[in-house]
Amino acid sequence: MHTVGELLRQWRQRRGLSQLDLSIAADVSARHVSLVETGKSTPSPDMILRLADQLHVPLRDRNRLLLAAGFAPRYPQRPLDDSALSAALDAVRRVLRAHEPYPALVFDRRWNIVLTNRAIDPFFAQVAPDLLRPPVNLVRLGLDPRGLAPLVVNLADVRAVFRSRISRQLAAAPDPELTALYEELLGPAPEDTTGQRVDADVVIPMILRIGGRELRLFSTITTFGTPMDITIDEIAIESYYPADPQSAAYFTR
Repeated sequence: MHTVGELLRQWRQRRGLSQLDLSIAADVSARHVSLVETGKSTPSPDMILRLADQLHVPLRDRNRLLLAAGFAPRYPQRPLDDSALSAALDAVRRVLRAHEPYPALVFDRRWNIVLTNRAIDPFFAQVAPDLLRPPVNLVRLGLDPRGLAPLVVNLADVRAVFRSRISRQLAAAPDPELTALYEELLGPAPEDTTGQRVDADVVIPMILRIGGRELRLFSTITTFGTPMDITIDEIAIESYYPADPQSAAYFTR
């Protein structure tokens, strides 16, 4: 069991900050940061959260910091359909519906799909049934030969995007289950030659071959700006857009 000082030091080092850097950002003395990290001073809950905020610590891990210092967790984790999250869930559903006829979905910190809009359904039609049993993992669904991988023309590009995004995610906040997923599906290989690569000037599209035609899509990610619940903090909405008029016409029809 790590002390709160040890955990804070790990987060500070993970962010590449010195004690002086953190003290300036949090408006406290560098000596106080040093005393907290060495266990010579016990920080208050407010001080813990003040330092955690400057270190961009996820809410789940802020609770761990509080527990390590002997304080009660501050942030709840409710199911998304809990009545307390009804406004947030309604907002998410509105975003999904408003994005139709283009696909959009919601996934959690481990890339498990939480919600989708109706435009996603046709893409799941040829997926192996066991891959659609909850929790449905977006990375596994996208890269498994029994999933969407046979439809993806530029699978090497898509794999590289997954690898980059999850690498950054793990660097920001380590997670054993996500690490296992990365090692299973995205571990380093001498050269990834699965599918062609494409040149792109602005964003790398995902190219799907459906019914003899190619659809080119790019995506954006939406998250909540000021979450106070772990569930809300950890979900993201990925919205897919057509990258050319032909792809747009496919969806609008």
